[in-house]
Amino acid sequence: MILENKLYISSWCSIKNGKIVLNGDVVFASETIDFNGFSKESYKSLEVNYPKFFKMDNLSKLAFLGAELLLKDVVDAQKENNIALVLSNQSSSLDTDAKYHESIADKQHYFPSPAVFVYTLPNICLGEISIRHQLKSENSFFIFDAFNPAFMADYANILLQTGKADQVLCGWTELMGDQYEAFLYLVGTQGEIENTQQNLETLYTR
Repeated sequence: MILENKLYISSWCSIKNGKIVLNGDVVFASETIDFNGFSKESYKSLEVNYPKFFKMDNLSKLAFLGAELLLKDVVDAQKENNIALVLSNQSSSLDTDAKYHESIADKQHYFPSPAVFVYTLPNICLGEISIRHQLKSENSFFIFDAFNPAFMADYANILLQTGKADQVLCGWTELMGDQYEAFLYLVGTQGEIENTQQNLETLYTR
């Protein structure tokens, strides 16, 4: 498929090692090691007002924080926003799966939790972002051994070139225990960084 127009990364953010970076600038930093503590501190620091955040699993919290930074000034509540969501990771929802397994493993204290079970699919985080920003657009979650910039660039470009989305929120959201890493970015027709494999590799490793 030959792309008719160049497409661009308008904004990007990374969340790892106790820091949240937006377009190259550190917007939040913490010495807290565990993700639960870090997520609560960053939620407060970024002045997010969304109580349901505290009921989410950690993978959803991680994706939510990145999406919040990139979409809060982009989404228009007065109109339909055709922003597709394309995320990926390595561990799927294994962090939550393990927590749910703990609740059913002991037959003497068998207490399955519906609140945990509902998050035992990785794409649930896409639903949380969609609800928050009232998105009714295409969304997909892929599992790779590592961040796959070539696939992500091609997939976003195809969605945009075929008119299935006006913008695409893409990224990598990996979390297991207190090990977490997110790299999210917004692709569209405006911006200074072309949406290519090489540019994504550069941003991801910054």
